[in-house]
Amino acid sequence: MTKLMKTTSLATLILLFSGCTNSMNNIIPDSKPKVDNSIEVVNYDSIKSIPDMANVGFEWEKVNDPRVIGYNFYRTEIDKGSNELKLVKVLDNKYATHYVDRGLEPKTRYAYQISSITANGTESKTTDAYIVQTLPRIVPVDFVQAISDLPNSVKLVWKPHQDKRVGYYRIEKYNTLLNEWILLKTINERLQVEYVDTNLDNNTSYKYRVKAFSFDDVEAAPSKVVTGKTKPLPASPTNVRATNSESKKIILSWNPSTTDDVVKYEIQRSIFRAFGYEKIKEVNANTTEYIDSTDSAGKTYYYKVIAIDKDGLESSPEPVQGMSFNESRFQNLTKLS
Repeated sequence: MTKLMKTTSLATLILLFSGCTNSMNNIIPDSKPKVDNSIEVVNYDSIKSIPDMANVGFEWEKVNDPRVIGYNFYRTEIDKGSNELKLVKVLDNKYATHYVDRGLEPKTRYAYQISSITANGTESKTTDAYIVQTLPRIVPVDFVQAISDLPNSVKLVWKPHQDKRVGYYRIEKYNTLLNEWILLKTINERLQVEYVDTNLDNNTSYKYRVKAFSFDDVEAAPSKVVTGKTKPLPASPTNVRATNSESKKIILSWNPSTTDDVVKYEIQRSIFRAFGYEKIKEVNANTTEYIDSTDSAGKTYYYKVIAIDKDGLESSPEPVQGMSFNESRFQNLTKLS
């Protein structure tokens, strides 16, 4: 363990023990400590410590005074200008010589003083102030990339954090409705460095950032913000036409979609313009015509020719109307004329 320097000049920063205000679990007691100068004091030179970002571990030699049943740990935060010692821990076993003070701020100096306590509620003088500084925060994740043009998805990748104190990552996504960052996913492994955000809107941009956290939940500053955009729907075929002059059939024709990765077209038909469409045929991307044979003349249908790309995304075309030619009606009209 690392022993920090002994300091006896904190009288201006820390109240003397007999006059300090104490707290136990953030509760300030009503009375001052009862100090008995005859009780053995913890040997200051035996105190050693190991700091982390939010914790400090301590070790010391036990006292031999038979009256002692444990120890009180007092703390003040020097970097906030505090001069108030707070009782942060009571150890009720004289043989306990290790303690970890948790929930501290990174890169912050704290002063500790320890006293020995007895069964009747009295305690020894405290040790001199023992100064320790917690470690700085973990540095941010230094490389994050958002991979765009995926169907209904954005893929995030980042470099594994080199600090082995990192226990997990949190993926945050910017919510434009709430105008704030929200937690999207927790990744519980330092070496797991990708995440795919799914079920997204088409042709839409999203903002992300990644935060690294230590095993004891100390967070680093967020990574840079990256933007990913989902793939747009393929363009619908243009100039879609449906005949109305063919007997017992309707011929559909169209110009190809301008989207490069269209692999096929799906033809849907309905007797209603607004709903009720069913798939009647699927053709490859090189086909630009389809003949729909009908059982009778004078039949009217609505058609959609849908372009489908290699990822299964479908275009959203407007329907066209087609009708099979009614020869008997035409002949009757000819006779009447």
